[in-house]
Amino acid sequence: MARLTAKQLQDLAWEHGTPLVVVNHDAIRENYATFKRLLPRVQGYYAVKANPAPEIVRTLFKAGASFDVASLSEFMLVYDLIRHRPARVRQDFVWDKIVYANPVKAKETLESLDKYKPLVTFDNGTEVVKIREFAPRAGLLLRIRVPNTGSMVELSSKFGCDPGEAVSLMEEARAAGLEVEGLSFHVGSQCTNFENYVQALNMSAAVMREAASRGFDLRVLDIGGGFPVRYNRHVPPFSLLARRINAEIDRLFPGDVEIIAEPGRFFVATAITSIATVIGKAVRDGKTCYYIDDSVYHTYSGIIFDHCPYRIHAFKKGPAEVSAVFGRTCDGLDTISQAEMLPDLQLDDLVYSLDIGAYSNASATWFNGFPPAKVVHVNE
Repeated sequence: MARLTAKQLQDLAWEHGTPLVVVNHDAIRENYATFKRLLPRVQGYYAVKANPAPEIVRTLFKAGASFDVASLSEFMLVYDLIRHRPARVRQDFVWDKIVYANPVKAKETLESLDKYKPLVTFDNGTEVVKIREFAPRAGLLLRIRVPNTGSMVELSSKFGCDPGEAVSLMEEARAAGLEVEGLSFHVGSQCTNFENYVQALNMSAAVMREAASRGFDLRVLDIGGGFPVRYNRHVPPFSLLARRINAEIDRLFPGDVEIIAEPGRFFVATAITSIATVIGKAVRDGKTCYYIDDSVYHTYSGIIFDHCPYRIHAFKKGPAEVSAVFGRTCDGLDTISQAEMLPDLQLDDLVYSLDIGAYSNASATWFNGFPPAKVVHVNE
């Protein structure tokens, strides 16, 4: 794995100050190449919401990725970066490079998207009515609800129609003069239960068979995201999941069905390291507590919004003890960890967290007046 050395990280922190987010583009390219190698039939549409830095979008575009967007601003970010492709390969590039995968869209968003003839998802009849009125030139992917058991972030309670209602919704769309191009699903973020994918693929194949019997020619299957990152040794390797997905795709879907996916976390999580400085130290109830110049309202926002714990590491060596780590804000919620094995740290010592690239600084705020961490890109 493409990792920066401890010295490189410390040098960056001393040069730029902390809190600091370091984006290693070699790791992004490595993650994309791994995805393509292990899932050769699947085109990866990077979920921009995971980390919307334009530099990351540019690197993935150059590597061959497409993009999953969930807002008009994300759509325009990607569109403006890639619309200058040579004319001979630009025709219909929106569909082969962007899917608008938020099933529920404001009327104003649809109006703005319509001129691009976008590929969008939907999962209910109200959305059909809106798309017909405000974006009639869009192509549609119907999102179905699939099992999310064992995923870190569950999505099925909010999105996806019941598979038994799927073809009826397609017929509503067809009656409204809209084109349904295919299906989509999402098994939930950081899915470690690989059976979710197997069930979802079989459910999708069943829906496509029923749709074909009613005259639909569905040519796209979006298998969503959720591909797990090995935050710890308990997460099974992606290679095992890829073998199961490949087997089910080859068994269930003919070669003329285009398979796409929405990896976000998988492409960027391991590419980013955060660095912070110890700004306070106390002993509370017999436990050493450290306070750092970052917080759960900033780079560590994934603890709250993504249900993802991040380990704190020290560059300093020495005997370790169980310690607590708190963020810099005055809020009691700002607890990064209650149990980190750390050496005896002093003020101005540096600490860091690995694999913090997804849903972290992307959801940072200015709470308490503290700005988000500075972002530095290396190996672009």
